[in-house]
Amino acid sequence: MRVLHVITGLAAGGAEQQLRLLLRHQRATAEVAVLTNPGSVACAIRADGTPVHEIGMRGNTDAAALPRLVRLIRAGRYDLVHTHLYRACVYGRIAARLAGVRHIVATEHSLGERHIEGRRLTAGVRRLYLATERLGTTTVAVSATVAHRLAAWGVPASRIEVVPNGIDIDRCRFDPAKRMGVRVRLGLPADRFVVGTVGRLVPGKHIDLILRAAQRLHGVTVLIVGDGPQRTALTALAADLDVDARFIGETADVPALLSTMDILVAPSAEETFGLTVIEALASGLPVCCVSCPALDELPTGSTPGAHRVPADPDAIRAALAAAARAGPHRRQPPAVLDGYDIARVAARLDNVYRTVTGAQEMQLDPTRAETPWPASPNSSPNSSAAGG
Repeated sequence: MRVLHVITGLAAGGAEQQLRLLLRHQRATAEVAVLTNPGSVACAIRADGTPVHEIGMRGNTDAAALPRLVRLIRAGRYDLVHTHLYRACVYGRIAARLAGVRHIVATEHSLGERHIEGRRLTAGVRRLYLATERLGTTTVAVSATVAHRLAAWGVPASRIEVVPNGIDIDRCRFDPAKRMGVRVRLGLPADRFVVGTVGRLVPGKHIDLILRAAQRLHGVTVLIVGDGPQRTALTALAADLDVDARFIGETADVPALLSTMDILVAPSAEETFGLTVIEALASGLPVCCVSCPALDELPTGSTPGAHRVPADPDAIRAALAAAARAGPHRRQPPAVLDGYDIARVAARLDNVYRTVTGAQEMQLDPTRAETPWPASPNSSPNSSAAGG
């Protein structure tokens, strides 16, 4: 099966990194088309051996990109087009139809209550989304939370499938050598209590709450991994609050930084999955999060290192102080996270492809027990959320 993944951009980000991981594990022969901003992840995907085609889109309304994408899809003779992120879903579905591709899958990575990928959810944004969604075959939601939001929008339940994000569990595991190496590089003592966060520096992530929470904590360093338009303002805020904050920027080695941290804080109230939280737990880190659908969809009590906090600096400060008093602990990931292993997730998505195209059903590795994911809106409680 030949698949073309169409994505808005390939700078460092959750959806972009997720695509790279999937490409490493899926069975389909795949290529990638990036509409704009072919950044560090595009280079990494090419280095992995997957072709990346640059469409050269200059903005949201650059309609000249559409015929270029149509020509690429026609020339590639793809069996299926898979789109990721809002702009790519809109243009990619239209282009696939114009190119004569009948099988179109889209993954909805970031649909919140009020925003989609940081874009405010206006009536116009929703109408355009729904109009182009009808051109596709199936929309994949990364969590049951996203699936329920899509259904509430009016996307037919029969067109929604739930396939969670996946992580490379082995790569995320705690590494004491990497912990020491990063601390030496950053000039951090071995016993320094390090609070971390990972994500785009945008208003919806509420990184400022972590800085305010750390203001009156002594002997604490905050590691902020990621980049975005709020970096300058957050740097200034850290200086005003007299907080020792280290802005790491974008990096391909998040696992090493997770090993360096002593606790991770995820203060966003509008997460649609919570990939960073799952990666942190896989590193054996305790986690404070405001919202994390990925945790909601695991058995109750299966992740004792995860703690919910309100989006309030005082509550976060209390949680950080308690973790600092508790001191170091054994960095062991919860066994339940095996269900989020990227190889299993990729196999579930392969089965979605086969269901959509009518190909023979793909069998999952029989040595791996199925994880009881919450059913998608069109599934019975005992059916596979990936259609397989």
